Amino acid sequence: MDDINDSIQAFFEDYERRFEEGLAGNAVAEDTAKAFAEFFVEASPAGVSGGKNDSAFWESVPKGYEFYRSIGIHKMEIRQVDITELDDLHYLVDVRWQSFYMKDGVEGSIEFSVIYFLQHLNGTLKIFAYITGDEQRILKQSGLI
Repeated sequence: MDDINDSIQAFFEDYERRFEEGLAGNAVAEDTAKAFAEFFVEASPAGVSGGKNDSAFWESVPKGYEFYRSIGIHKMEIRQVDITELDDLHYLVDVRWQSFYMKDGVEGSIEFSVIYFLQHLNGTLKIFAYITGDEQRILKQSGLI
């Protein structure tokens, strides 16, 4: 399992780099989409939804980065990655993120966790589902929205 753990760690290091590039305004929609399965599921306090990895998804990726930039978030870093093997092909990965922001001349940060479900098929890792916390509440509490 050490090889797959190393692969999963590298997968999220790449994901983190793409996030940084997206926050910098660089075009990363295509590379971001490559991290996701053809269909994926999101669960959050807003409910459960599914989406296709299609042109609509690709168009939404830059809008997400623009939203984060607009509220002052300028950097995202992974603090911790915990991997649980579910079976030979599937993994639950709890990623602890820290976002850094600048609001009204004051720097701050927010820590949060996202649980990702990965499938390792044909030598490729893909996100097929993820669970997020109440991002809107946290952003409001931090004064970002």
